[in-house]
Amino acid sequence: MYASTSQERRGEGKPWTVPALAGAKREGRKLVMLTCYDAGFARALDAAGIDLILVGDSLGMVVQGRDSTLPVTVQDIAYHTACVARGLARALLVADLPFAADADPGRALDASVAFLQAGAGMVKLEGAGHKLEVIRHLVDREVPVCAHLGLTPQSVLRFGGFKVQGRSDAAADRLREDARAAQAAGASLLVLECVPSGLAEEISRDLEIPTIGIGAGPGCDGQVLVLHDMLGLDSGHRRPRFVKDFLAEGGSVEGAAMAYADAVREGRFPDAGHSYA
Repeated sequence: MYASTSQERRGEGKPWTVPALAGAKREGRKLVMLTCYDAGFARALDAAGIDLILVGDSLGMVVQGRDSTLPVTVQDIAYHTACVARGLARALLVADLPFAADADPGRALDASVAFLQAGAGMVKLEGAGHKLEVIRHLVDREVPVCAHLGLTPQSVLRFGGFKVQGRSDAAADRLREDARAAQAAGASLLVLECVPSGLAEEISRDLEIPTIGIGAGPGCDGQVLVLHDMLGLDSGHRRPRFVKDFLAEGGSVEGAAMAYADAVREGRFPDAGHSYA
């Protein structure tokens, strides 16, 4: 197991780059990601040694108080990306393409350019299928991409709610195929959300690119949580089982982020109680 250094825990050392993500996987170093939406929290998370910061469309629910991520706009993400970028020195900043912003390659490129110009180093998009063409289009134009499979919140209407994905044999096979296809299309990173632990571990072993789990068990190459969930804040929505309050043991925002990062890197989080079978 990779042993994290005191520099990493203090948020010191070289800034993260896209090629460094694959290196971390080869070395067996667990990647630590959190969402963030403003400069103040960004400084605290960066100082705590968080590797990747995601300006997620989750801001629609935890910042704007909405019922889903669907109303979030490109302008919302660009604004919060610029805010977060001003607070970072080391972490790699990832920006979410919100609902319908990646409906076709041209729209996705326009939104991605706005996010990269705001300070992001990578964009994230949900799904496979026609999104594979979008991934290829972006990567061919020098835009690094993080794919997102499993429970994709922008598909909540089709799914009929926030439900674990990949439990049937057919659904598991489709996830495996989609993960390989996203990698082949050029994605440099893959988020797996609400996927049975065994399936997520199998996909992670199969891919060359790192996987980041959220509700996908400890077998992924890293973990992500929504900042508000990691701090135990009430977002007004049901708390999923993969959430853990790290503020209780960390004592401060920076301390909570460090406690979370240590737990991920040491393989203590997530455990069976924070995963799905």
